[in-house]
Formats: sequence, structure tokens, C-alpha cells
Amino acid sequence: MKISIITIVYNRVDLISECIESVINQTYENVEYIIIDGASTDGTQEKIEAYGDKIDHYISEKDEGIFDALNKGISKASGDVIGILNSDDVFYNCNTLSNIANAFHTSQADLVYAKGLFVDRFNPKKVKRIYPSNPFRKWYLNYGWIPLHTTIFVRNEVFQKFGNYNSGFVIASDYEISLRWFQNDKIKKHFLNEWVVKMRLGGLSTSARLQIKKSREDLRIINCSNLNGFLTLSFKIARKIPHYIAPQFMRSITV
Repeated sequence: MKISIITIVYNRVDLISECIESVINQTYENVEYIIIDGASTDGTQEKIEAYGDKIDHYISEKDEGIFDALNKGISKASGDVIGILNSDDVFYNCNTLSNIANAFHTSQADLVYAKGLFVDRFNPKKVKRIYPSNPFRKWYLNYGWIPLHTTIFVRNEVFQKFGNYNSGFVIASDYEISLRWFQNDKIKKHFLNEWVVKMRLGGLSTSARLQIKKSREDLRIINCSNLNGFLTLSFKIARKIPHYIAPQFMRSITV
């Protein structure tokens, strides 16, 4: 099974090397790595180019936003399974993709999802927020449940059958496509009870000044998905509170 990993990046000269090394140092060998750069101006391109033949597809050009860039990456992906690793982030450990591949093999699922950690932007060993998950029940969606998007790996054919990211949403298209997948009974889902990604706080969707815009887009998506409007949105927002509190009481997380 080939796994395609897509990283989109713009002006992350200080972090992109760590992200790339997280992918190329995986113990799982059948990995296709795709990087889509939005024409960075801070030296990011030179950092990427230093990895040469470790990257299978590399595009650097202006795009129409993060989801346009992700769709470019999907168009290049030839793997059986597609996953996303943002430029600020790293896989949980070097065995992450082996665990994902095993989960697909044993479950024969179309989609595998797991758990993620949010870490301090300047001290990635400090867990600031957890993003747990659990085996899927469709009614959960009405109460704001959705897995962390970068913990979701899907078969390439899912994109081919059910479409790519909707670039009409500037910040929340990951939520829209996740709901599209989880509401679709034809897509077989499997929960992997493992941490698979460490995300630095401070990305597009975690910026406080953009939360209002994100909530507005979330509400549009919720209504279009025939969920419970403001009730679903309220639960989605409220679910974050214990995520921030939990790390203070969890001593067993190794980062």
C-alpha cells in the first residue's frame, strides 16, 4: 500500500525542515511525499529544495488559498491512501504511517482516523491541548463531534468518488469534507486509538482573531449538512474546553 502525504506551505522557513524530516524518517517505506508551496518569499523554497529526491512532487506557485493548494496536491497523488501533514506539524513518531497502513490492512476501511495533540509553538514538547476521538456513531455529528482533520487518512478513491475540498470555504473546508465523509454510509470508517500527529498552536484555524470567521463558515456547513444549526455549533465549540484542561492531568503522554 502506497501512502501519499501532502504538505502545503507558505513562508515557514523556520519549521518546514522539521515537517519534512518527520515524513522522510518514517519506518514505513512506501510513501509518496508531495509539497505544495504558495510561492514563499522567506527562504522556504530553498529549505524544501535541499531535500531533493526525498520529495516526489514539488510545486511552488501562487494559489487561491489552502484548500486550492490541497486540491493541487490531491491531483498529484498516486497513493492508495492520502494523508495531510501541515507545514507547522510533525507525525507523532517514526512509526505513525506503519500504524496507519496496518489499520487499513486489518480493517479494510476506506477511512482511518485517530487522535492528535496540539503543542506549544515554541516548545513542541509541551502539550497544550489534546484532541481525542472514539469509535464513530453517526448521531455524534449533531453534537459537534468530528475527528481532528490531520488524523484522517482516506483512500484515494474516496476523493475520486465524492470530490475534493470545497475552496468556497476559506477556513473551514476541512470540516465540510469531513462531514461529507462521515455522513456517507458508503464510506467505511475505522478508529485507530493512537496519537498520530503533533500540531503547533497558532495555525490558520487556531488563530483567535479568525475564530469568528471560522464559526460563521462552520454554521453554514452545519446548516447545509442538515445538522442542528446553532446547537451543533455550540457543542462543537464547547468540546474544546476539556481538550485544553486534560493535559494538566495527563502524565502518560510522551512527546
